[in-house]
Amino acid sequence: MTGSRAEAAYTRAVTAFSTPTLDLLHGRFAPFVVASLTLLFNADRASVAVADAHAELAEVLDELRAAGYDEDDRKLPSGSGRDVCRNWVRLGWLIQQIDDDVEVYRLSAHAVAALEISGRTGGGRARVSNSRVRTLLDAVDHLSVSAEVDPVRRLSRLHAERELLDAEIARIQESGHADPADDEELLEEAENVLHLARELPADFTRVAESLRAMQRDVVAHLRRDERPTSEVLREYLQRAQDVMQSTPEGRAFAGALRLIGDPDRIDALTEQLRGLLDLPFARMLDGTQRAELDAIARRVELGVEEVLAAQRRASHVITGQVKTHDPLRDRQIDDLLRDVIAGLHGWSGPATVVDPVRSMPLIDLGHLRQTTSDIRPPRAPAPLTDADDVDFLDHDTRAWGGPRYAELEAYVAGLGADFDLAEAFRAVPDAARRPVDLLGLLEIAHRNGLTDGDGISTVEALRPDGTTRRFAFGTVTARSTKEDADE
Repeated sequence: MTGSRAEAAYTRAVTAFSTPTLDLLHGRFAPFVVASLTLLFNADRASVAVADAHAELAEVLDELRAAGYDEDDRKLPSGSGRDVCRNWVRLGWLIQQIDDDVEVYRLSAHAVAALEISGRTGGGRARVSNSRVRTLLDAVDHLSVSAEVDPVRRLSRLHAERELLDAEIARIQESGHADPADDEELLEEAENVLHLARELPADFTRVAESLRAMQRDVVAHLRRDERPTSEVLREYLQRAQDVMQSTPEGRAFAGALRLIGDPDRIDALTEQLRGLLDLPFARMLDGTQRAELDAIARRVELGVEEVLAAQRRASHVITGQVKTHDPLRDRQIDDLLRDVIAGLHGWSGPATVVDPVRSMPLIDLGHLRQTTSDIRPPRAPAPLTDADDVDFLDHDTRAWGGPRYAELEAYVAGLGADFDLAEAFRAVPDAARRPVDLLGLLEIAHRNGLTDGDGISTVEALRPDGTTRRFAFGTVTARSTKEDADE
């Protein structure tokens, strides 16, 4: 053996052991992972809600820890059920996705293959049975017949098969009964069927994952594309509509779907399996084998549904991305974000001083025209009537109205030249000491001129319903009269 052959064989082995499948089986907590995934997922439960998975895995951990299996730190992982599940997602054993607006976990193809290997190894005897050898020979014979190009030899094979069938028909017609195989041979046949059925979930999951990977690849190419949407649409629309033919796994599944995708065939398979379980040889199977044999049809149906759902989802995502994706617009947004990030980096220095934005700038737009039918400029509103002519029918209505300017101006005129605004408000009569009157007093003080102080003043306003409100503002010294501009 040459060194290159040994090196190539070793490289292949290293690559195989670096896959998530063998990493799961040879990991530190492999028995716990296999047992937990077997409890969480089965033929009738292909997906588990994330919250349910976290809770159920936490119960499994609590039970095993209570039984003393955590004494050896190599048997059970640390952390909660949520931590363990998220680690399995990171390692590629679980797939996290959204199904019908619910976040769920699914087994990856690597995890399904690992569970199949574990179940086959620990599920009983593994023997070179007559059934398994015949399955291999039949497969080779079918391959040879399918590849035959010589019509003479092809006809010879068909005639031989017909002679065997005619002989069997004649024997049954003559004897009046069929001679079934003995129970031991039927048991071997059933074990071979279970062996083949255990490989189906991994095959279906690999097809679904291949479709999801193709979906991500197409979307990534679309997002990196800098051409107009119309050009991208012409290039990818056919691939989106015929996504099943875009991968080797998809093309293989499309051929298998013609055999197992018919609902009548699934129903017939279910009836056949139930009939087999009623035969005497089925009593030789243990409970697990009987359950697996009964669930084969359901497992096939779920596998087909999983692949078709992945196909529909990929078609929907790719079609939607092609229809809505605008590379030019996205590039403009990317340029804008880069400019913003570059500006933020300029502020990141320790000695950088940035003035805060205390208020947003205002723009004086004047009066905006509200209609286009009248081309004349808007007129000034009619002057308000004199307040003396207003008849207040309800005293409470006026109490909840605006500031009492007349009373406040008369009150301010009686104060000294300079006065503290807070002290002046505290001395206002109760009827004019409302929160809105405080604003009116501030307006009068601003009109006459005021000086801001460094302290903080607090006042208590009295509302018409008798409740009070406390307000705080910077100390203000106001004047009772307005100073002339010439002074």
